[in-house]
Parts: sequence; C-alpha cells; structure tokens
Amino acid sequence: MYRERAARGVAGAVLWTRTVTPGGDGSRAVPDAVPDVLPDGCMDLLWTEGRLFVAGPDTHGHRPDTAGATRFAGIRFFPGTAPAVLGVPAHELRDRRVDLADLWPSDRVRCLTERVDAAPDPAAALETVALEQGAAPPDPVVAHIVASLGAGRTVAETAESAGLGARRLHRRSLAVFGYGPKTLARVLRLQRALALARAGVPLAETAARAGYADQAHLARDVRELAGLPLTRLV
Repeated sequence: MYRERAARGVAGAVLWTRTVTPGGDGSRAVPDAVPDVLPDGCMDLLWTEGRLFVAGPDTHGHRPDTAGATRFAGIRFFPGTAPAVLGVPAHELRDRRVDLADLWPSDRVRCLTERVDAAPDPAAALETVALEQGAAPPDPVVAHIVASLGAGRTVAETAESAGLGARRLHRRSLAVFGYGPKTLARVLRLQRALALARAGVPLAETAARAGYADQAHLARDVRELAGLPLTRLV
C-alpha cells in the first residue's frame, strides 16, 4: 500500500509511505512488471528499517528489489532542491541508489537512522532531517526552469526567459536536476502524458496535448523512458 501527502515544512516536497508484501524469496522483482518508479525530475531521501539512503534522479523506469523489507518511507524533494540538502551535485547520483552514509559522516547517519527507526511517523522524521540540513524553497531560477519546461516550452525559450545562455542552463541543470534540460523536458513531458492518459484522455489527444509530434512519437518516448508501453503503465 502506498500513501503520500504534502510536506508541511519543506516547500514543494511530498512525504510518502509504502508497505510491501515480499515474495517467497524475499524479493519483489517480477519479470516485465510495471516499474515502481518512473522518471519525474525528483530525488528522494528514503528510509527502511535500519537504513537511510538516497534515490538519485532517474532517466528510466526503476523497479527496486526490496530484499525482504516491508516498510518504506521517503521525502520526495521538489525538482532541483535535493542537492542543496544532500550536499552533492545531482549528476553524481543519476540513476543510483546510495546509502546516506556514503554522503554524510557515518556516525551522524547512524544516529539519524536510529531516530527515524524509533519515530512513530518515519516520513515526518525524514522531513525533520531535511529541515535540520537547511532545506529551503526552490531557487526562483530553478522553479522557473521546472515551470517552463513542464509547460512544454522549448529549452531555448526556457533559457531566454530564465536569463541564462544555453551552456549555463545546461551546467545548472546537471548540478540541480542530474541531467541536461532536454532530458528534464522529456521527463516532465512523460509525466504530463501519464496524467492525461490516466484521466481517460485518448492516446492521440494525449500526444497532442502533452507536446509530442504524434501518437507514434509518444509511444517511442514512453517506451524509452519507462521501458514499457503507455497502455501498460496506465
């Protein structure tokens, strides 16, 4: 079971919890299963009992192997804001799951892990960790980039409206999103298409409204990013 709610203190963040039922071997991995996580431009700080770790920005669908764990919690940061909390450029964590102890002093992480383990609401405890680390509202330029690309504007239009040249926009994007603005635009377009398709919009109309050239373009791009056809994801 998966549940999420808006964070109360970290602007734009989402707190989530998930309980899973392990298979006979303790693993949830199922061949050709729909990915649990799709690219969304975000990064997460996650907890499962005895472990804190980070999910970096994804460029493809990810299906984690829970290895017998049954309870998870996380804080999903607004795109571009996690690196300031974690102290690591986003591109160093792209498509990776990394123990927090590999990024922060191990003694501190051990104390934080014990604190979250004991918390009645692990997701809220993760938000407290983020606030203690100085989590702040999205930088206005970062928020503008997300809003512009998320609305379907081109990279060139976004760079101009943000007051950045193409090279500066690319460097800024690598540091805060983990990949260049073209990839971010594709990821945000995928999320627009998923929202439309899940709302029952026909695929041809979904393609047009989400910003694809046609339905075939939609199908190719979704398969490249998610690994499965849009109909399976819906």
